[in-house]
Amino acid sequence: MKKYKVFTINPGSTSTKIALFEGEECLYTQNVSHDAAELAKYETISDQLPYRRNMILDLLKEAGQSIDDVDVFVGRGGGLFAMEGGTYDVDELLLNHAKTMANGVIHPAALGPQLAAEFASKNGARAMVVNPPDVDEYQDLARMTGIKGVYRLAHLHSLNLKETAIRHSKNVLHKKYEEANYIVCHIGGGISVSAHREGKMVDGFDIVGGEGPMAPTRCGSISVANLLDYMKKNDLGVADVKPLITKSGGFVSHEGISDAIELTNRAANGDKYAEMLWNTMIYQIEKCIGSMAVVLHGKVDGILLGGGMVHNKDLVQQITDTCSFIAPVFAYPGEFEMEAMAAGAIRVLDGEEELKHYTGKPCFTGFDFE
Repeated sequence: MKKYKVFTINPGSTSTKIALFEGEECLYTQNVSHDAAELAKYETISDQLPYRRNMILDLLKEAGQSIDDVDVFVGRGGGLFAMEGGTYDVDELLLNHAKTMANGVIHPAALGPQLAAEFASKNGARAMVVNPPDVDEYQDLARMTGIKGVYRLAHLHSLNLKETAIRHSKNVLHKKYEEANYIVCHIGGGISVSAHREGKMVDGFDIVGGEGPMAPTRCGSISVANLLDYMKKNDLGVADVKPLITKSGGFVSHEGISDAIELTNRAANGDKYAEMLWNTMIYQIEKCIGSMAVVLHGKVDGILLGGGMVHNKDLVQQITDTCSFIAPVFAYPGEFEMEAMAAGAIRVLDGEEELKHYTGKPCFTGFDFE
């Protein structure tokens, strides 16, 4: 079987990760940081494309790496309307929606398809995206809220969540992802807890919307009444409190830091506030895991933990002690994002998975009976 070459591109807010794969082997990888002042020169995120492209080319030249024979360029998706999971062709519609960030979420991940398309065009290759952040496979019961016309949205670390489940299925259970049920967590700067039933991510917590457990920079779920009282007491508007959802909540709100290692060091040195904050975050993760077990009717083949904070043995042990009555707990520290993008493209090239085409229409817009 041919070993395809895949080049993956993952643009972030302050960095760009790149990796070159031949089959499952990573030949080269680099994570370059960008100067905030340099990025500030560009009016829109899409305007950053030439700057990031040239930086990637410079890195490859310095490392003596060639992308002339790459079969597929895979970019981290962004700016797209909700879709089911899978690997998608970067066609004209998907590219246009990434450029304009059609879904209203302004994030550098939208540069991924644009960079992939540009490199692919110049090298006579293909361009794809794999399980972008806009994946929405929620079951109907997960969508409705107690306010008419307001629906729950899916914003999760879908790429790493799904890849962790795919790899665990293959390497541990020796079956297909579509034949198993999991609770999968990504525990890092943001925290995603999700339920996977037979290859579909049927429920989870909208981390962009403020659901789920608190995280280093995120407030997580709180009472609406508490939030309204907080806003009134401090004379704050929506724009003032919205950053609490993704930037200034969690550890930042309490201790002024976002580094979990620093927080646990403070706790180890006798800081009771830091200790309570750390344990409360873990407690909230455990509660969310329990709720996903109910979603799966207790039929859970494994609880899978991924993300940077899973390197912390105390966190893994606490979750194992509390949740292993549901299913065995498995730790996958770090993330598989670059590997996941390459693997998705290779599955398509090998004929194991069908290449999908972006419709530009949200996969859910409301119920027919309303």
